[in-house]
This record gives sequence, structure tokens and C-alpha cells, in this order.
Amino acid sequence: MKKSIKFTLNDKPLTLNIEPERSLLWVLRGDLELTGTKYGCGEGYCGACTVLVNGAAVRACLMKINDVANTKLTTIEGLASDDQLHPVQQAFVDHDALQCGYCTPGMILTAVSLLANEPAASKQDIIAGLDNNLCRCGAHKRILEAVHSVAQKEQAQAD
Repeated sequence: MKKSIKFTLNDKPLTLNIEPERSLLWVLRGDLELTGTKYGCGEGYCGACTVLVNGAAVRACLMKINDVANTKLTTIEGLASDDQLHPVQQAFVDHDALQCGYCTPGMILTAVSLLANEPAASKQDIIAGLDNNLCRCGAHKRILEAVHSVAQKEQAQAD
């Protein structure tokens, strides 16, 4: 039975009349055509489907659409503002940290959540924070460098 589910998606209020047990991942990709959220393992291990719910990184493959009722949901498509990339997105470009690009949206959103909680995260904090996001093409070193560069800028601004 369908249910009316209200939430904010990429800073825009949205109401869906939908089956509440449907996977958030497939609603985003299929119904809303937000294909930046990737299907990887389907079991929450790889991080390819990571989105932000109230600023926290979560796996969309493990959530039902009903789980995001009355929340603020951000996908990779909603991270940039106007024509300005988010600092983490820009760092990925600057450090060439997106070889095949499949893990990139999940990595970026996980990093955004991590840096929101720890703006001046250390290299070890970043390694630990991104540990559950898998990169199979070999860009992981550049990904870590990109996120660390943002943390270093935050640290410099705080000093």
C-alpha cells in the first residue's frame, strides 16, 4: 500500500506517494533519476550508494524510502551550490582522485560527513573514516590526499 512520504531532497521539499518498503537506492536511481548514487554490492559493504541523511553518511541500499521521512537527504547531485563545487568535490578534481568514478560519489559524501564532524581530520582519521568505502581502480591514495587537503585547509583557517 502506498504512503505519502515527505522529506527534503537536495534542499528541495519533496513528497512521494510510494510503497514505504521500497529501497531508497532504487527510488533515487529509478524513480527520481538521480543516478549518481551507485549500486555496488547491495549489502552496505562497498559505500558506492552512500548519501547524506541529516548530514550523516548512510548506505542507501540498506534503507527504505520510509526511513527518510521528515529528513534532509543529500545526494551527490545536490552537493554543489550554483556553479560552485563543494570543497571536497573540488579537491577530488584537483588531486585527480576519480579514476573510474564509480566509487567517487560515495567517497565524496562520506568525506563530507567526516569533515563536518572533524573539520581538521588527520590522515589517520581520514583513513579510518573512509575505510568502509571501496575503490577498486587504484585511486584510493589520491582520494585520501584529496580529503586530507581539505582538512589541512580547514586547519589553516582555524589557526
